Amino acid sequence: MPGYLKTRTRFCAILLAAPTLLARPAGAAPGVSDEALRNITFEQKLAIQVPLGLKFQDENGRAIELSGYFGHKPIILVLGYYECPMLCTMVLNGLIESLEDLKWNAGSQFDVISVSIDPRETWKLAAAKKRACLRRYGREGAEAGWHFLTGREDQIGKLANSVGFRYAYDSASRQYAHPSGLVILTPDGKTARYLFGVSYSPQDLFSALQTAAKGKVGSPIRNLLLLCFHYNPISGKYGAQIMFVIRALSIATLIGLTSWIVLLVKQGRENEKATPDSRTVGLAREG
Repeated sequence: MPGYLKTRTRFCAILLAAPTLLARPAGAAPGVSDEALRNITFEQKLAIQVPLGLKFQDENGRAIELSGYFGHKPIILVLGYYECPMLCTMVLNGLIESLEDLKWNAGSQFDVISVSIDPRETWKLAAAKKRACLRRYGREGAEAGWHFLTGREDQIGKLANSVGFRYAYDSASRQYAHPSGLVILTPDGKTARYLFGVSYSPQDLFSALQTAAKGKVGSPIRNLLLLCFHYNPISGKYGAQIMFVIRALSIATLIGLTSWIVLLVKQGRENEKATPDSRTVGLAREG
């Protein structure tokens, strides 16, 4: 996908998400406290060994041990949940867009492991999410190299804690508050690099995979925390910074779309003036 189309897609996604975010009821019951929200972070635990003995269920309903995916290739670890109504899908879409620009292929030079942090989600949901992602990624052999897992709460918690992924469940909205980003792991299961946000530079991702493939650990990066939980259930409002960003992006997008429409209309009128009327041409020939 061309770069300008990717940018337009991201802006459209943000614009379309804004009304949903702003439409939350102000009287929501308390769920996650302000203090708990402040503790939601994505700590960069570089060179830490992920516990490979953890047990999960794959997208086919089979019981697996995490160690079965390690030993040969670097791994991109994605934590989130499959029915997430907000940023989780954007994280996966951002990853796919970046992977599309790489010469390396999932299933060949590296694997991807997506793990749901919601213990209530089933392998059937994981299978549906896998089909959607593979359909968009569209590269041969990716099915064997992209795994979608579900599991018990204790196993999920141990994995998330090992890579510094802090999250909390809000019973009022039935959503998880969690950070967004990727963890790059070495073939033997050590944390090698973190990428934060919902959009990832193909150069940064490729460099991280190359470093991890050699069993090396990269350097920490600036942590731009983007929570997949903008709504504050205590106050019934959104944070001032988040509101400012949403409004600014919405206004900028509307201005851009308006300017684009005006330009198209102007070009259309100029083209009409530049094209001679067919009747005028006919009279000129007869004369």
